[in-house]
Amino acid sequence: MHLPLNALRAFEAAARHLNLTRAAEELHVTQTAVSQHIRNLEERVGKPLFRRLPRGLALTDEGRQLVPVLSDSFARIGQALQRLADTRPREVLTVGVVGTFAVGWLLPRLRAFHESHPFVDLRLLTHNNRVDLAGEGLDCAIRFGDGAWHGTDAERLMPAPLAPLCAPEVAARLREPADLGAEALLRSYRADEWPAWFTASGAPCPVLRGAVFDSSLTLAEAAAQGAGVALLPVRMFERELRQGRLVQPFACTAALGDYWLCRLKSRAPTDALQAFRDWLLRESAPPQ
Repeated sequence: MHLPLNALRAFEAAARHLNLTRAAEELHVTQTAVSQHIRNLEERVGKPLFRRLPRGLALTDEGRQLVPVLSDSFARIGQALQRLADTRPREVLTVGVVGTFAVGWLLPRLRAFHESHPFVDLRLLTHNNRVDLAGEGLDCAIRFGDGAWHGTDAERLMPAPLAPLCAPEVAARLREPADLGAEALLRSYRADEWPAWFTASGAPCPVLRGAVFDSSLTLAEAAAQGAGVALLPVRMFERELRQGRLVQPFACTAALGDYWLCRLKSRAPTDALQAFRDWLLRESAPPQ
């Protein structure tokens, strides 16, 4: 089947703007040409794609079905052409990532990074927030903390406030922060986290008697399975909260650190590192 690409492009632009004049300006053609392309496409499919209104356009049901398919197709074509036009040699970038950030934030976005930066051959090594950039041969690392690590240049990516998370059946027993005293409070190797949260909540900190974990991922899984209440960076476990495996019983949070992108001050950033850094800062920036 012959595809009228100019007509499809004109329709897609008009559908985004719902205005023939703005679509024509984007495509650098006349409004008459856009109208003709759309009429040709409507004749081909045998159905109207727009309803003409006194002040613009409205999509018909058929038009609404066609728009997402075309938008995705044109975006993929653009990405493919961008990759073909990128003549830079592939460059390996070895990144150490704290496991919580890798699973909770980075992995769902990796495809987008690869599509926009095909010259970067990314190697990810997860860690439990203890990392030796030089000794492990890392170009950079993503860590949780205050950003003050000797010999490194650290750029803040995003805050990571901690809050209690637990299984729904555990949350059902909790009415106020003091109720946590009757539960097993699961802990990380950072001993100051629960005391800081109880200080923020205004409740006294009970004797801590829960198991200790070296990874927030296993800590979260233990909480999801009902082993106790874990203090976790809420933003990294949004998927589990949406699924209902974890529940946040109290709104109070404790800010004990942020996520940072770190590199050695003694090593100049490569093109791949600069691209990864710019992408991270852009993706992690709060919405305007």
